[in-house]
Amino acid sequence: MTPIRVLITDDHLIVREGLKLILETSERIEVVGEAADGAACLERVDVARPDVILMDLQMPRMDGLTAITHLQQTHPHIAIIILTTFNEDDLMIRGLRAGARSYLLKDSTRETLLETIDAAAKGRTTLSPEIMARVLAAPRESAPTSHDSPLTAREHEVLEAVAQGQRNKEIAHQLRISERTVKAHLTSIYQKLNVDSRAAAVAVAAQAGWLG
Repeated sequence: MTPIRVLITDDHLIVREGLKLILETSERIEVVGEAADGAACLERVDVARPDVILMDLQMPRMDGLTAITHLQQTHPHIAIIILTTFNEDDLMIRGLRAGARSYLLKDSTRETLLETIDAAAKGRTTLSPEIMARVLAAPRESAPTSHDSPLTAREHEVLEAVAQGQRNKEIAHQLRISERTVKAHLTSIYQKLNVDSRAAAVAVAAQAGWLG
């Protein structure tokens, strides 16, 4: 099996070294580079050719949000996982809306880190209940206005289930529809919200007041 190529971007050396040590314990992952800020990440991405980038948000010279925006335009195939702490909720949500595939707390377990990287490399998003609770609790851009939502009632049900961390199979069972129908609803949701991932869809809907 070809290993997942990972580029670590964080301005703290101790964080980069810690992540590298953890990732090197897995045969499924190859650390192909490190960057101390967003600008360095953009400079190294073509040489490192990562499948996944672990991206801090608050960094000097170029922050993670700016780097994510650039990468979505130049390297949309690369899965980006946000590294976040508890005081970065607004930046985290903006990062998801900008195109990050998933997100992790910096104190996540080794198993969670590896599972999230594996899922991101396969094009999936893992939605931690703890993180999702923070997304839903974050200040909204406006008061709840579900009637203004472009989503249908069924699409709202699907997105609510996604926000609860359910997989397609679980959503299909709960709503008594096929997994193929769930995927079709998700495709429609992405188009209507102008996003390309489950995490981004939830972030947009939560901020608009359409969830919870």
